[in-house]
Amino acid sequence: MLGLGNSVCASQYLGGWLPSDEGSLEAWYRFNTGITLNGSNVSAWADSSSNSFNMVQADTGEQPAFSAGVLTFDPSSDTQNLQSSSSITLDGEFVLGFKINPAASNVVVIGSNSTSSEMFKIFESADRLRVKNDSATKDFTLSSGSVLDDAYWVVSRDGSDDVTVFKDGSAVAAAQSVPGTFDINALGVRQTDTNPFSGTMKEVVIFKGTTSTALINNLSTRLSGL
Repeated sequence: MLGLGNSVCASQYLGGWLPSDEGSLEAWYRFNTGITLNGSNVSAWADSSSNSFNMVQADTGEQPAFSAGVLTFDPSSDTQNLQSSSSITLDGEFVLGFKINPAASNVVVIGSNSTSSEMFKIFESADRLRVKNDSATKDFTLSSGSVLDDAYWVVSRDGSDDVTVFKDGSAVAAAQSVPGTFDINALGVRQTDTNPFSGTMKEVVIFKGTTSTALINNLSTRLSGL
């Protein structure tokens, strides 16, 4: 078993912004940090916030591979995912960001493995991100290009329940109303191991109870540098 430190160039963030600078930080699965290895596979990804929403996987067949700070999920032989024993509840404003490179569409990036309706999903047609909870399902469709590339995404919900999705720093589409609560306890899967993620994942960050242009910009800058 091995815990790994952050290999990002120290000068990249020296004196700059980090998610931990924000009191609203809810969970942070940090690039190349908090990783526990079982051989070359990930058995745990510790939450780098103070809330301990650690993601773990005891089933060796379901552990994603690891190399140079990057988790690789390959569902060709088994569903690969990480799960927390406690759910992150997003019931108001939030900002969520992740850096991924999907190898297939119709895959869940972040979701709940205890309820089928909570997820952030790369949709079947490879041109949209689906945001779904028990109250609403909304698709955010790209005006051009594909979701199947190495990119960073930021999802923000404001106090009016309007959700905006950004890909590589640009809004994907107009904001849409997505009321209700998101319950998150898994990376790479939703209930009963459905729509397993295929591809690579570098970082996931979640802020709760706030949203702002400054926060979105700071998070986008960080994710773009990974």
